[in-house]
Amino acid sequence: MNASTEGSPYGANPYGAFPGIRPRRLRTTAAMRRLVAEHRVHPSDLILPVFVREGAAEPVPISSMPGVVQHSRDSLKKAAAEAVTAGLGGIMVFGVPEDEKKDAAGTAGTDPDGILQVALRDVRAEVGDDIVIMSDLCLDEYTDHGHCGVLDADGRVDNDTTLERYADMARVQADAGAHVVGPSGMMDGQVAHVRRALDGAGHQDVGIFAYTAKYASTFFGPFREAVASSLQGDRKTYQQDYANGGEALRELALDLAEGADMVMVKPGMPYLDVLKDVADATDVPVGAYQISGEYAMVELAAEKGLVDREAAILETLTGFKRAGARMILTYWATEAAGLVR
Repeated sequence: MNASTEGSPYGANPYGAFPGIRPRRLRTTAAMRRLVAEHRVHPSDLILPVFVREGAAEPVPISSMPGVVQHSRDSLKKAAAEAVTAGLGGIMVFGVPEDEKKDAAGTAGTDPDGILQVALRDVRAEVGDDIVIMSDLCLDEYTDHGHCGVLDADGRVDNDTTLERYADMARVQADAGAHVVGPSGMMDGQVAHVRRALDGAGHQDVGIFAYTAKYASTFFGPFREAVASSLQGDRKTYQQDYANGGEALRELALDLAEGADMVMVKPGMPYLDVLKDVADATDVPVGAYQISGEYAMVELAAEKGLVDREAAILETLTGFKRAGARMILTYWATEAAGLVR
């Protein structure tokens, strides 16, 4: 044993004798940690998902998501303006129609005067091009069975018939002012079909944020309340199986070939490995969606005094950045923008 390793608990050290090497020197103060930080969250990385409820005169609290509401049209405009002031990168709008307007084909989702299209026009009039306005392109909020597509005679989601409905949705959402549409139903071929529909309607500049890897997750639970879901059964025949990771790269290749401008992994925290694999495999912008169950877990743990709430928010968001996300959809977006400043 030579002098460089004698007494060292670390064995041979190619850099010289301990204690010459001390990584802790770069952790000594908050200023030092900021200086050497490898990953940072910026307000413009954040996208705020919002729900707007048809007929609501004022915001309606979502009990399973403390601090999140179903907006009225007026409160939605205020939230959009606050998002701009906070420097957020985007806002993703979900419509919640009145129950009596739901039907088997989800026609409220393609009605130019449906709640989502009205809300998109409101937001575009309020904030213009000062933030990227995104729209959820899916039928689940509008169908009386709660599935993301049209059902066939056997009660299964009919992929190709659903694509025609998605094309209709894309056109009305773009007409209403969406800068980006987010097809989230996990139908095969949805990106290509939506791209053709947009281009054919003269909306070549409207982007597509593909939900490339969307898993059939139990963490969507609170979202069901948020959109007043009528879901019967589950979505395991079209959303991805959480046992599979490599399958996401196949979905990625398909979405890119079909014209996706941006891609997403959803949920976030349970799928950081998938997020990293997707980010490493493409040069288009990659997003992560921190979904309702992830949000609720932190909020409820903080309420019980089990975690420091603000620290937990920042830690989870930084984890997405470290795994490769360029954009993060999170219900904390406006608040988090203030924290990261």
